[in-house]
Amino acid sequence: MHQAATLTPRAAADPRPASAVSAGTGIAGLVGMALWLGFARWRGLDGPYGALVNLLACGVPMILWSLLVDKVHRNASTGLDWANPRPWRETIDTSLTRLAGLWITFAGIALIYFVGRFYHSGIYVFAIDCIETAAPWLFLASIPYVFLTDRIATNPRDGTWQLGAWALGLNEPIDREAIANHLRSWGVKAFFLPFMLGVLPGGYGQLIRLDLAQALADPVALAMALITLMFVVDVGFATVGYILTLRPLDAHIRTANPYASGWVAALICYPPFILMSAGGPLDYHPGSGEWTGWFAGHPLLLSLVGAALVALTLVYAWATVAFGLRFSNLTHRGIITHGPYRWTRHPAYLSKNLFWWLSTIPILTTTDSLGDAARNTILLGLVSGVYYWRGKTEERHLGADPAYRAYSDWMERNAPVPRFLAFVRGKQAS
Repeated sequence: MHQAATLTPRAAADPRPASAVSAGTGIAGLVGMALWLGFARWRGLDGPYGALVNLLACGVPMILWSLLVDKVHRNASTGLDWANPRPWRETIDTSLTRLAGLWITFAGIALIYFVGRFYHSGIYVFAIDCIETAAPWLFLASIPYVFLTDRIATNPRDGTWQLGAWALGLNEPIDREAIANHLRSWGVKAFFLPFMLGVLPGGYGQLIRLDLAQALADPVALAMALITLMFVVDVGFATVGYILTLRPLDAHIRTANPYASGWVAALICYPPFILMSAGGPLDYHPGSGEWTGWFAGHPLLLSLVGAALVALTLVYAWATVAFGLRFSNLTHRGIITHGPYRWTRHPAYLSKNLFWWLSTIPILTTTDSLGDAARNTILLGLVSGVYYWRGKTEERHLGADPAYRAYSDWMERNAPVPRFLAFVRGKQAS
């Protein structure tokens, strides 16, 4: 009671900065996803198109919550002024120029998908099929979307317009940085969306086909089932985030990371550039094993480690859910301060890396080789170093926004992980 009384004045004197996304948005998406997953298991709908419906079940409730409850379309950060629409005749030229810029971008992405051979094999086949099916509808929908939003946009001459004006040779001053940010933003979507769509059906199908009775009878199987569930949640929310980069939802990309180091740090964690895959330079698995092997025959240890891994995966998925409609790598779409972002600036990276260390324990090997143990431990340390680097490049990018700087300063003063790290480094926590 005394402790609560002492903590309350501190919290009141130093309130956490507001989050760009409400907790209700993510909860709405979780409820919709849970309802669909329950129905799909009941009806045995384990195919890839069931995984796509899972996106709708997640995304539609979040859209409704955002518009009807949070009323995000009224936020000043949308760049939209609903109260003062301009006449069509004043915006038609601007809209046509923006459409030119948008369609040039679409054409460039289509060319990349056509030329990139890896987009025509493996998990990408399903993803590209989905994109090809959606492309004509996206093309048609872009026309009313651009014409309607331009009427209420406070600055319709954005990067899309700038690209269109440059391509059409208009006698207007061209903002090349706005064009660069536009291309980077669409580059993020073009790169990550096929990957997310590609991995979507696998985990979803495993979850729908899961033998629940068997999972409940075995702590290892239960842990693996729960981990699969968390990854289905994570991938579902992330995919929705990459799709719905729309101004009326206040989910548009403000800026994409302008630093080459940020792109390198992120891209080497994903195919086709991934360095951690089997045979890659940062592959820490040869001669190693998994927690299920190291603790085999010790049910209590298996249960404890399994529970810890589930908890870490829960934090990882929660970090994605906290973004609601706005998750994507390498972008600024509003500062998130709630959920696990109250504890650390990078909960997903921290939990993911702790998961790898605990599930693999690289110092243990199946070859009884000290060399393998040292090599794998060093390599996993380098992988963790990559994620530390990613976090720093993201902080550098987001640090241009005063809202992020205010959040970062608050975290230094209040959040458990930064305060613990300050203690370890011998710094006085404020």
